[in-house]
Amino acid sequence: MRIEKEYLHLEDVYEIRIYNATGKDFYNPTPQEFDIEDHPLQEFINNISDEVHILIPYDDGNDFIVQRISNFLLKNYNCTKEDGIGRLFSKLSPLFSEILKEYLFDVYKNHNTKNMRFIYYGQDKFVKQSNAKIVFDMERIFIIVKNVDRMISKQNRDERTFDEVKNNMIENLSQTGSYYKINGKYTWSQGIYNIINRHKEETDDYYNIVFDMVIPEDKHIVDKILNITNKEISQCEEIFRIMDGEGALKFIEVNIYSYFDEGGIFIRQGLVKVIKKQQNELSKPVDFLLDGFKSSTKLALLIEPLSEKQYNFSKGFYYLIEKDYDEYDHSREILDDIVEKDVVDQLQKLADGEITTIDETLTYKVDGNPQNEKIVDLYIERFKYNNNVHSLGFLTDITEEMQKQEELFESNEQQLLLIKELHHRVKNNLQILNSFLNLEKRAYKDFPDLIIEHMQTRLISLALLHEKTYNSPDFKNINLKEYLLDHDMEAKKIVDSPIEIEFETHVNEDINLSIEVITPLLLIIDELTMILIKNALPNKTGQNKKITKKVTKLDNDTAILTIEESGIEINDSDNIENNFGYEIIKSLTKQLNGSITSVKNENVITYKLVFPIEIEHTIN
Repeated sequence: MRIEKEYLHLEDVYEIRIYNATGKDFYNPTPQEFDIEDHPLQEFINNISDEVHILIPYDDGNDFIVQRISNFLLKNYNCTKEDGIGRLFSKLSPLFSEILKEYLFDVYKNHNTKNMRFIYYGQDKFVKQSNAKIVFDMERIFIIVKNVDRMISKQNRDERTFDEVKNNMIENLSQTGSYYKINGKYTWSQGIYNIINRHKEETDDYYNIVFDMVIPEDKHIVDKILNITNKEISQCEEIFRIMDGEGALKFIEVNIYSYFDEGGIFIRQGLVKVIKKQQNELSKPVDFLLDGFKSSTKLALLIEPLSEKQYNFSKGFYYLIEKDYDEYDHSREILDDIVEKDVVDQLQKLADGEITTIDETLTYKVDGNPQNEKIVDLYIERFKYNNNVHSLGFLTDITEEMQKQEELFESNEQQLLLIKELHHRVKNNLQILNSFLNLEKRAYKDFPDLIIEHMQTRLISLALLHEKTYNSPDFKNINLKEYLLDHDMEAKKIVDSPIEIEFETHVNEDINLSIEVITPLLLIIDELTMILIKNALPNKTGQNKKITKKVTKLDNDTAILTIEESGIEINDSDNIENNFGYEIIKSLTKQLNGSITSVKNENVITYKLVFPIEIEHTIN
């Protein structure tokens, strides 16, 4: 059982939501403690349609003696009034006593009437709703209850003439609203006002009050909607964000369509719904990609950077330009602060479609200030998907690293080479990531969600590697155990599974690897983990699944990675090694100069990767 309470300011109603309660939770038979007479208006109360409960204050309002329970409630709990009157409310109905304690006490002390709404759910599905008033009169508390029928009449549904009370109730429960626009005039349902969190105003009939609250970053979506719906017969579905009447940010889904009624009158109808952006359940597919870079201040992901309206940048971009997300207005004016004019020319050509990629190191003056310059690696690629041209880019702030490079060059030329190698490897990692994206666009062109899921896992791995590499005292000794434990924590956050999957990792403390080794190794681990998770999901046997990783040294030059999944049922084990992900694994294993084998039995599948601890540097 679960109880939720909320005060709805616009309606001045205290809403109580009760989930999965039973009759035993509300009524507890208990012996009579007090002799109570019927209320003087008992006969009158018995003949009104509403339920009326009467409570006599006890212990200065900290508890109440039951004087009357409604006939409906008595019948519902299969008892008589003699089973209820003369009992303390806290003993007869502990659940209701606890739920209503603060409201009853306030009404008793301050004589303020309270409006209540009780919504009941069974198995998390709506069952019924009751509206109530708590009133103080004649030194007693009266609780007056009216039950609301949860069924919606089908009569006249095609004519869209729902009963207003029932329609408002449904809109309130589902956080939806609707509107009509006829001859330039709007008609708004109560659900819309609940969503935007303000009262009706006289001018609301003459403009779109929902679009008026869209945040500046999503104005381009409204422009797109208006462009589509300005046609006579059209339909449009979009998601955007609004700032409601109390300053709360909400994600809104709209479905707008136009039609002619039987009389030839043109009507535009909109259905509006609040959608919640929860952990591991983001509103747009692009958010999965951006989430992979959410903690990085040095590395930024740029999605549609060539568009002034549809761009999405991760936090690293705003750290670089030193502006808050809310105050930044994206335009080509940002190019004016790039020192290298040949880079600016290439970016203009890329935006105009004359070239398809740019890979440059540039100097950026923050707000045009020559005293605040940053050195930046930039890579952007244009590509075509579903007949639309898109662009994806990576931005790396290497200012501090370039400063370190200059300092180390004076003291140690070898250290300088290591930094160059690091920059080279980071760029290679991003290009590998982009190559995977291009490959999977062809392999999984009908499954864009799968591409996004795979990309998110790889993005998190490379972002972690990037952070740990820059924090390492030397760039050739990255502690593998520390990295993999952090990786497990991030993986748990993004695994969306109907069953519980446990990650367990055991790594020798003294295994330190260079970036040449750890990069393909971690990508192999990512691909194997994704394959094993997908292998576990169809087998919902009820038992927990565990993915275990172990890395140990075979000798001074060689190590072995063992990764296995237990608690599974293998129906077609050959199919596991014939998918696209395993082809990537074999290619990465070859790059690592290693070898991989697999062992399968009834409920365990194990992969063993033998790899060298060191490989030759590619920069001499």
